[in-house]
Amino acid sequence: MTTRRERFEAVGNQVPPLIALIVLWMLLWGEFSWLNLLVGFLVGLVVTVVFYLVPVQLSGRVHPLHTVVFLVRLIADIVRASVEVAWLAVKPRLVTSNAILEIRLRTRSDLILTWTAVATSIVPGSIVVDIDRESSILYLHVLNMRSAGEIESFRREVQNTERRIVRGFGSREDVEQMREVLPANRRVRRSQGKGTS
Repeated sequence: MTTRRERFEAVGNQVPPLIALIVLWMLLWGEFSWLNLLVGFLVGLVVTVVFYLVPVQLSGRVHPLHTVVFLVRLIADIVRASVEVAWLAVKPRLVTSNAILEIRLRTRSDLILTWTAVATSIVPGSIVVDIDRESSILYLHVLNMRSAGEIESFRREVQNTERRIVRGFGSREDVEQMREVLPANRRVRRSQGKGTS
């Protein structure tokens, strides 16, 4: 039997999709009016009740500094990748070697999985083609992968993006889980250091 708090949280989790549907309705009509707002609310209510989705558990936690770090790094990645893809488009004698990569994420949160997939897809040169939600695996089509080293480098970039998202928006459990895993680039440096010693 559910408690009053659990029922309140279940209703609260349906509010963000309802608001998004109302905003989408207003955008489709192209104007703000009280009638559009009312009809959008009723349509959104029907959709959220009839087509009930499993609620996404929001962490309720935002770390401002880590959020800024994530956004700045995301913008830098978009700019860098845009230049690289533009160069591929005009490069003489272009020979590309694309790949479908399987990248296992470390968290089990649907929200973090979705944000990582979106953040990775909006960077030019890669697109998510499939998601294994049960195992937290992203399958990505990636441009211009010519060696195993480049594949591993891209895999580390995605995992580091996930880490930045968790540090900015993840729940305390996700943050604690990430603390137990070394950042991908630091782990590589450690293994290289052991190999040279």
